[in-house]
Amino acid sequence: MAILEIGIIFLALALGIKHSFDADHLIAVSTYLTRARKIRPAIKTGMYWATGHMITASIITFLLFTFKEVFLVKYLSGFESLVAIMLIVLGIFALKDVRKFHSHSHRHEGVEHSHPHAHDAADHAHKHMLGVGVVHGLASNDELLILLTAEIGLTSLFGMLVGVLLFSVGVVAGMTLFSILVTYSVTKYANRIQYAVIAASGLLSIAYGVLMLAGI
Repeated sequence: MAILEIGIIFLALALGIKHSFDADHLIAVSTYLTRARKIRPAIKTGMYWATGHMITASIITFLLFTFKEVFLVKYLSGFESLVAIMLIVLGIFALKDVRKFHSHSHRHEGVEHSHPHAHDAADHAHKHMLGVGVVHGLASNDELLILLTAEIGLTSLFGMLVGVLLFSVGVVAGMTLFSILVTYSVTKYANRIQYAVIAASGLLSIAYGVLMLAGI
């Protein structure tokens, strides 16, 4: 394998990992992960998001290869507002779930204990996150464009699609790591204040969406 090919592989993976940690990505997925109580469904949530992102990235790659910068200028930039609106909606739904937060009481050795509990939204968020990933794939492809248009030798559609696949592997890896870290932290260290963590993620999502709409 040529040194250039090895370099392209590592570049694609590294850009994918970096891309998964974009602020709007983390905020959107966090609105679900902060409500998770188990790591496995949380990982699935992150992977579904990454799958949706990969689907859109592949479509955009084909369109970029076919229409070049004409498509990019006319349409791609307009999807930022769609992401902003989506973040606001996700934040609102996260805040609505705070109202469902309640406590369960039980007796242990004659002493009554109360444990806060919120329904595990991440267990049922897979299809939602797939759609969120699709929208994110429309609007945030800076690293993907670098990968495909920089002077690294990707001139065929097949080569570009392989590049997208490697890029997406990096996205999956980065989001999986983030999902594990957030869910583990919430379940182990923030269980008693989970309602506050959920509320914070919702407010942050709304605020970031508003800032995006304002062009800040």
